[in-house]
Amino acid sequence: MKIAIAGTYYVRLSNTILLSQNHDVIAFDIIPEKIDNLDDFK
Repeated sequence: MKIAIAGTYYVRLSNTILLSQNHDVIAFDIIPEKIDNLDDFK
């Protein structure tokens, strides 16, 4: 399943990390550094 997340704040960030363990997740945010830092969780 492919999931898109708009905004990576607080609860959404936690959900994004958990969902990405079993699904393809695309996250969008207005601060590019937040998205770049998500790669550290893989």
